[in-house]
Amino acid sequence: MHRTNLYLTEQQTSALDRLAAQEGTSRAEIVRRLLDRALAGEDDDLVADLAAIDSAFGAYRDAEVAPREPGQREDHLAGLWERTG
Repeated sequence: MHRTNLYLTEQQTSALDRLAAQEGTSRAEIVRRLLDRALAGEDDDLVADLAAIDSAFGAYRDAEVAPREPGQREDHLAGLWERTG
């Protein structure tokens, strides 16, 4: 797998969290499933979806991100694995 960062609106994040909770899985798994569906042509409006992704690219390029201390990423990922099994 390759790691990819996405910037989502609050509404997208909320909807994604609801789906993940309903299915008992992670946000990342929901995104992978939706992307697989879209890439397989099972999405009703793939062209519009890809255009939206393209237009959002770089929207947060100037956002400041708090620095992480060594080990914080690993601790965060370990916690995710514990919650998602």
